[in-house]
Amino acid sequence: MARSRATKPPTERLESGRLNRYIARAGVCSRRKADHLIENGQVKVNGQKVYEFWHQVDKGDEVRVNGKIISPREFLYVLLNKPKDTITTAKDERGRKTVLDLVKIDGGTEGLFPVGRLDRNTTGVLFLTTDGDLGHRLMHPSFQIPKHYTARTKDPVRPDQLDQLRRGVILEDGPAAFDRVAYAQPNNPFEIGIELHEGRNRQIRRMFAALDHKVVALERISYAGLTTRRLRRGRWRQLNKKEIRKLHRLIGRQ
Repeated sequence: MARSRATKPPTERLESGRLNRYIARAGVCSRRKADHLIENGQVKVNGQKVYEFWHQVDKGDEVRVNGKIISPREFLYVLLNKPKDTITTAKDERGRKTVLDLVKIDGGTEGLFPVGRLDRNTTGVLFLTTDGDLGHRLMHPSFQIPKHYTARTKDPVRPDQLDQLRRGVILEDGPAAFDRVAYAQPNNPFEIGIELHEGRNRQIRRMFAALDHKVVALERISYAGLTTRRLRRGRWRQLNKKEIRKLHRLIGRQ
């Protein structure tokens, strides 16, 4: 169900795992800084100083940093159908509307960030989370997360130009190619379906521009298997547990 008022989506609480990750999830600091706190003897588990960042924290353990008891926050997992004229960032210095302005959650959206970017006038699937490890892994090229788009061009795209986009074009930041590209509908050379795994800034628009084509509309229809089916533009919804587990499997979490 799309959310039109403040609500609280399903969450996951990290109650066990490596000590440095536990500290980072509690919002104390980054995982790297947590390593230093642990090495410096500033962390106790059940009253005992622990010096190994890989120490396993179990459910029910008491963890203190500099004498203060900490506990991990709950993860948030949100899917937004991004509208046009919205900036994909947590905060815009120029005061423009951001994707975080569209998401209203009980308790606030502290720590919630968009995974990857859609430019201002690109619409469609955008995943947001407070699970930093998951988000950064999904964005890392080594995980080859699939993204699917539909682009509408001002002029018809010829079949030989589709072949060129598959083979690759030269951009100012190096060669680029689509993993798959084809007409989204038969006999409609203005609507192009695209699959790619990398995500450079404005890559799709720039690749078409390299062939003298202007993209007049661009929508991401799928990201990591997530779609905006039954989710109206500008609305968001919670990820269900099955979707969350699927994302974890994509990055090697079980």
